[in-house]
Amino acid sequence: MPALSVVRAANLAAIPKYRPTALFLGGTSGVGQAVAEALAGATNGNAHIILCGRNKSAADKIIQSFPTPSGPPSTSTSTSTYEFEPCDATLMSNVRSTTASLLGRLNKLNYLVLTPGFLTLKGRDETSEGIDKKLALNYYARWRFVHDLMPLLEKAKAQGEEARVLTVLAAGTNGKLDENDLDLKKGYGLKAAGDSATAMNDLMCEDFAAQHPDMAFIHAFPGIVRTPMLMDFHWSLKPFIFMLRPFTVSPADCAQWMLYTLLDPQFSKGAFFR
Repeated sequence: MPALSVVRAANLAAIPKYRPTALFLGGTSGVGQAVAEALAGATNGNAHIILCGRNKSAADKIIQSFPTPSGPPSTSTSTSTYEFEPCDATLMSNVRSTTASLLGRLNKLNYLVLTPGFLTLKGRDETSEGIDKKLALNYYARWRFVHDLMPLLEKAKAQGEEARVLTVLAAGTNGKLDENDLDLKKGYGLKAAGDSATAMNDLMCEDFAAQHPDMAFIHAFPGIVRTPMLMDFHWSLKPFIFMLRPFTVSPADCAQWMLYTLLDPQFSKGAFFR
């Protein structure tokens, strides 16, 4: 990736002329929140931003911090819409209900940003649907959102606009996939769960890019980001967090690099792994 200063300038130069619609699954905290804030700031509020997650109070606070648009309110490119869409994405039934609601009321989707997840040392923890919660958030819900909301991405392309999907996990770490145990019912472990989700996100981007060659599907590894998820991971690690600082990046800086993949022309079509 280019230097942060270069990326910031490139992001501002690449802001679309139209008002983009962006959905952030996992956008009420961490990297998802930071990217949403970066997009709102870069567009100066001329955007339709939807924060999707479980925490409405957190979403309300984030939305209150977003800028209001500049320019005549009568023009379609100078109006902002910020909203919260509730969804516990550990359950696919919830995901299907949410995507059905979005399909029924949105007229397009330019950017779909997928960042749900959590850190835990706990072993396999199944939902009522029989899916491990980590795998549900790190892969299954992400795939479902892309699949179900594809008509909205297609509508954006039909209008001559960008349609890009960004899934933030662990691109480039070469996760291994056990094709005989995809749901890890037999060989579950924290490393196996991480490797499997990483590999499936890679394959997801490749497959959707092959089906929709005029769109972009990006799997990004943000590095170690100083998000609440990291800082509150385990009480025993808190005294040592400061030692990690030289090896970590702030959410705001990370968001600029993530936003770069959503805006820069070089990522407009195909599958990308950053």
